[in-house]
Amino acid sequence: MKKVTLITILVLIIDQLSKFYVKTHFFLGEDVNVLGWFKIAFVENPGMAYGMHFGGETGKIILSILRIVLIGMIIYYINAWSKKLNTNYFIIPVALVLAGAIGNVIDGIFYGVIFDKGTTFSNMYQDWIGYPGIAKADFSGYSSWFTGCVVDMLYFPIVEFDWPSWLPIVGGQHYKFFQPVFNIADSAIFVGGLSLFLFRKKAFTTRSGIRLRF
Repeated sequence: MKKVTLITILVLIIDQLSKFYVKTHFFLGEDVNVLGWFKIAFVENPGMAYGMHFGGETGKIILSILRIVLIGMIIYYINAWSKKLNTNYFIIPVALVLAGAIGNVIDGIFYGVIFDKGTTFSNMYQDWIGYPGIAKADFSGYSSWFTGCVVDMLYFPIVEFDWPSWLPIVGGQHYKFFQPVFNIADSAIFVGGLSLFLFRKKAFTTRSGIRLRF
C-alpha cells in the first residue's frame, strides 16, 4: 500500500496544481497553442466524461456521492489484493485509477467553495452557464459543497479538416480528432485502466502463479 499511496499522492499533486493554475490564469473557453496538435484549453465539466451531465445540481451531488462510493470500493479491493498481487503490473495501474478518481472528486466537492467564479446551473435555462473573467481561489465560493465543476485543459486536435461537400450526410462539415478536453486525473484513469486490461494476466497473477478470476 505504500507504493500505491506514494503514486496516488504524486498524481494528485500534479493534477491539482495544473487545475489550479489553469483555473486562476485562463478565461473560461480560452486556449493556448502549445504544439499545434496539442493545446491548453480551459473548459469546465459539470458531469461525467465528455461533458455528459444530468439532473442539474441534484444530479451533480448524486454523481459526486457515487464517485466517493466508487473510490471506497477501489481502496477496499486494493487493500484486499495488494499483498497477493504485489507486482508493478497491478500496483501502478490501480494507483493511477485511484488517483484519477480522487482528483476529479476533489473538484466536485471543494471547487464550488474555494473559487469565486465557476460554471453554475441555471434553473431558468435548465443548463450549466459559464462566467466572465478569471477566477480567484479566495474561498468566497461560487456554489456549494459537492456542486463544483471539474477543470479540464488537455486538448489534442491532432487531425482537423472539412469533409468534401459532395459526400452524403457529412459533406461540408468540419471534422476534428481528438475533440474531448480532459485533465491529468482523466489521463491517469485511462492509462491505469488500459494497463490493467492489456497486462491483466500478469496483473492478476499471484507470486505463486495463481491467477485471480472474477
